[in-house]
Amino acid sequence: MKANDIIYADYSASTPPHPEVIRTMTEVMERIYANPSSIHELGGQADQLVLRARSVVAQALHVQPQEVIFTSGATESNNMAIFGVVREAMRLAAAGNPVHAIVSAVEHPSVYACYEQLKLEGVEVSIAPVDNNGRVDLKQLEQLIKPHTVILSVMHVNNETGAVQPLREIGQLVARYPKLVFHVDGVQGLGKLPVELADWNAHLYSLSGHKIHGPKGMGILVKRGNLKLTPLIHGGVQEFGLRAGTSNVPGILAMSKAVRMAVEAQAKDEEKLLLLNERMLKHIHEIPELVLNSPICPLGAPHILNASFPGMKAEVAVHAMEEQGVILSTQSACSSKLHKPSRVLLAQTHNERVAASGLRISMDASMTIEQIDRIGSALKETVERLKPLVQRER
Repeated sequence: MKANDIIYADYSASTPPHPEVIRTMTEVMERIYANPSSIHELGGQADQLVLRARSVVAQALHVQPQEVIFTSGATESNNMAIFGVVREAMRLAAAGNPVHAIVSAVEHPSVYACYEQLKLEGVEVSIAPVDNNGRVDLKQLEQLIKPHTVILSVMHVNNETGAVQPLREIGQLVARYPKLVFHVDGVQGLGKLPVELADWNAHLYSLSGHKIHGPKGMGILVKRGNLKLTPLIHGGVQEFGLRAGTSNVPGILAMSKAVRMAVEAQAKDEEKLLLLNERMLKHIHEIPELVLNSPICPLGAPHILNASFPGMKAEVAVHAMEEQGVILSTQSACSSKLHKPSRVLLAQTHNERVAASGLRISMDASMTIEQIDRIGSALKETVERLKPLVQRER
């Protein structure tokens, strides 16, 4: 099948870099090769570009430049945030005093796995449950908070279902506990929905370049105010002493451009995505065998729809769709090769058959209604073709 005949609907896993991002990265790689930490003029030129990029990101996110930390991706940003807060708390805690942390049941593996590791290190960890829309239950969340709770991680938009978390309400709850740090994984939200860090009372906010038509290998952690973190990487004093290592000047400039473009296009792209979402929902509802797992907008984001074909292994359906020229996915790309039921869907539906058969259709504003219709037709044909297999399994 020719590349032009393929419909890519896995934008939550990765996006193609914008031509302007590629151009920026290429030009900087060609012209600016000095180390920005060097004291000579060429190093100073590189350093000035990094400072300018930091200001661009800060302006786009309505934060201060010194609150923007460039990383290698959202996985590093999330690790830096979680381990940074908890290990700083452990360092300051009196001997024998416990440290407690809370994570939502539906976080991305780059967040959830950090809390699994913290449990091995003796940290007390609580899992915040979600309702049948995949949104954190506020009453149950409040019951989990303890005097020694130091961090809470709740994402903006779920990467599998598109569920939008009630961050404003969670932030209001967090504000009642002055020692509690609120960490938001914002990877799937930026460019699709408004970002309001001050309104959310978010202290830490993570981003990934390649989810917003930026470069792979680049991310951002926004660290608000004077919050103290214990560094993960030790060495030089780059990134305010929090992230040692020679600055990736081309990546930083490309990342800042991607963030600015995503924020500027957000309102227009959201409008287009809502139309695509509505059209895709129509196709899903016309297939009785499918179970919709995504909440309807505005409880769900416009660019992600997840539906299960109970009884069918998700990877079988993904490959059947690929044969028809449609690229979609099961759970997060980080977990899709595990061939296990989705932890996110299990937490939401408590149904293993549903959790093992979820298909994620993630869209981009560059897509057309015609492409959505082709996805719908391919989905209907795939379900019809695989239905006998499901019936034999019962």
